[in-house]
Amino acid sequence: MEYSPDKKYRNLPVVVLVGRPNVGKSTLFNRLLRQRRAITDPTPGVTRDPVEAAAFLVGYPLTLVDTGGFKLDREALDDLVIEKTKETIERADLVVLILEAGDLTSEDLEFIEYLRPHRDRLLVAVNKTEGGRRESYAWNLLSQGFKTVYPISAEHGDNIFDLEEAIVQRLDFSKVEEDQDADRDIRIAIIGKPNTGKSTLSNRLTATDASIVSDIPGTTRDVVEGRFVYKKRSFVVLDTAGIRRKNRVTENIEYYSVNRAIKTLEQADLVFLLIDAQEGLTEQDKKIAALAHEQGRGIILVLNKWDTMPKLKNTFEASVDRIRYFFGQMEYAPVVALSAQNGTGIETLLDTALRMYGQLIRRIDTGPLNQALQRWLEEYPPPVGPKTRFKVRYAVQTSANPVKFVIFASRPDAVSDSYVAYLRNKLRKDLGYSLIPVSIEIRGSRKDPKTARQEREAKRTEANARERSGGHVSDR
Repeated sequence: MEYSPDKKYRNLPVVVLVGRPNVGKSTLFNRLLRQRRAITDPTPGVTRDPVEAAAFLVGYPLTLVDTGGFKLDREALDDLVIEKTKETIERADLVVLILEAGDLTSEDLEFIEYLRPHRDRLLVAVNKTEGGRRESYAWNLLSQGFKTVYPISAEHGDNIFDLEEAIVQRLDFSKVEEDQDADRDIRIAIIGKPNTGKSTLSNRLTATDASIVSDIPGTTRDVVEGRFVYKKRSFVVLDTAGIRRKNRVTENIEYYSVNRAIKTLEQADLVFLLIDAQEGLTEQDKKIAALAHEQGRGIILVLNKWDTMPKLKNTFEASVDRIRYFFGQMEYAPVVALSAQNGTGIETLLDTALRMYGQLIRRIDTGPLNQALQRWLEEYPPPVGPKTRFKVRYAVQTSANPVKFVIFASRPDAVSDSYVAYLRNKLRKDLGYSLIPVSIEIRGSRKDPKTARQEREAKRTEANARERSGGHVSDR
């Protein structure tokens, strides 16, 4: 089979990168992915959770996993990190042990002993040999019983192609199949302050222990990716580092983690904003929600740890009222109460997510859209004053997920924010966008020769989007 990086595949072989801290596992992970996915930092132990991503090496697709470092002197979370690494090794098709050119440490030697039963699926890369420097140390490692080693420089790219070829040659691709499912995975970002239960929820959804759970705030540093299926729909869940206020972000690693979490919003379809039910809302929650709203993501406000709340009548309604007051312009965002710890409320959360995703990908044909627009204009006509007068002429949907519309008017500057809000509310109510943010841009109409090009561009954008979606549109 000839593979393409533009296609999706299933049953991919799994390649796991292992080694002691600070030998360059995350740097190699990023090098093989050809993007900065794992956090790299001189501080040992930056990677805690296994970080998984699809890779494409010398023409072949595979799943690549970065792991936490193997340590002898262990503190706090180190035992959990090592246990996760061992679990990941057990499911790997190929284990790439990364050593540093130089004398082996006691941690290296212990890890080599641990890996000996897996030698039939073990490959050894010796890092930090850029320009041939210290390459002789790499060949000395053959004394450990390895059949061969691969001197590389993850940072500079030396001999990476040779390593990629060696990895691919050791893998079986016979079970790999092209994913013919037209419905793409629904990507969920779990966002929130530290210690609100993000990793617990991620593990609950994926029915795994992929994310390390601890009472220590800031346990999750990288974005941890997991998968699950609900009602025959495939989901990808992205567990992120907790977002703190900037003046509280003092550690370099945490700074990059927070930025990685914010960037994850760009990769997600839906956002689960976790709020500690007992702690309640904070200004930081509002800022996180605003970021998701600006990017047009579907947002579900998740009141976690609901099992710890007093069992009083109308407790949930009172919490929702406080949220609505706090978030102001985000009345569309549904609120779900649950306990990630014991699993109550999970079905409600996922049913809401499915409805929300259906709205995100909905496209309205231009004809029904403009018929609805004329009804709205008749129900609430634009102002007629000499300075406030404008005429709405035409509307098109320019994108789905995020949902965006362009409305052409004779005098765009005269269209007030309140009238735009009216049109947005009608779009939500009448055309089935009740759960998601909707963007409206007002442009000059074709009657103005200076803006005729804008309308033509909007129509072309709509036509291209319809072609990419196979021509499927819905008016409800």
